[in-house]
Amino acid sequence: MPGEHAEDALAAAAQIAATGRGIIFTKLGEAITRADAAERVRDHYLWLFDRIAELRLPAHVSVKPTQLGVDLSVGQCERHLLELAAKAEQARSTLWLDMEDSAYVDRTLGLYRTIHEKHPATGLAMQAYLRRTPDDLSTLIPVRPTIRLVKGAYNESPRVAFAKKNDTDRAYYELASEMLEAARTRKCTPVFGTHDSALVSRIAARADSLGVEKSGYEIHMLYGIRDAAQRTLVREGHTVKTLVSYGSAWYPWYMRRLAERPANVWFVVRSLAESFKA
Repeated sequence: MPGEHAEDALAAAAQIAATGRGIIFTKLGEAITRADAAERVRDHYLWLFDRIAELRLPAHVSVKPTQLGVDLSVGQCERHLLELAAKAEQARSTLWLDMEDSAYVDRTLGLYRTIHEKHPATGLAMQAYLRRTPDDLSTLIPVRPTIRLVKGAYNESPRVAFAKKNDTDRAYYELASEMLEAARTRKCTPVFGTHDSALVSRIAARADSLGVEKSGYEIHMLYGIRDAAQRTLVREGHTVKTLVSYGSAWYPWYMRRLAERPANVWFVVRSLAESFKA
């Protein structure tokens, strides 16, 4: 994280943009339990879209439904999202819906369909390690979605998600191939959110074999993780966006993620080591 405050994130974004990358902003914090708190989150993102427009940043915004009160009222969450999606269009930006743990998948898919119908540029994150994702993706392709495919970071039951990395990697590549196939006829805008360099290379090769140009898909990575690799991908002609997180809720957010999947600890340590070497 560049800092806890939105202005810290905006300053970092200007530096990232200078390297030819786009930006995805997200304010940490989820599981809102009060309607007025969800409204404050909505108002914050409305303000952020204004700042993106003022600074002319090549930036999008990614939100979690639980930040906007989906546990309190799906209808109110939907209204917040519609307002944000409209604001994104006004700011010449894009709104993304993050996917949270498996208990929220159906609600998030329903929200996405509603928002996407009125604001087609809206994007959705999907998790490769969930066993249901191939079916979910197939049902979305007819609406021509924009999908950011990630591996998944929540602690799920083996009945719900793959427990082994090899199984998740295989699922990710198969889903990526399906998205690229759909991209050939403009039925999907594929985005690949991963720091797995070998997987990125395989996906790029698959895109080339299908005749999908580098401009036809994107690669998203986290701020501060494999920065050199991100810059290299840009030099190779790829569209790369960097996810910049900020907010005072960083400590519980990271501690929960590390507790849920201890392998994330080693990933961060390896990434930091690579940064120091660079």
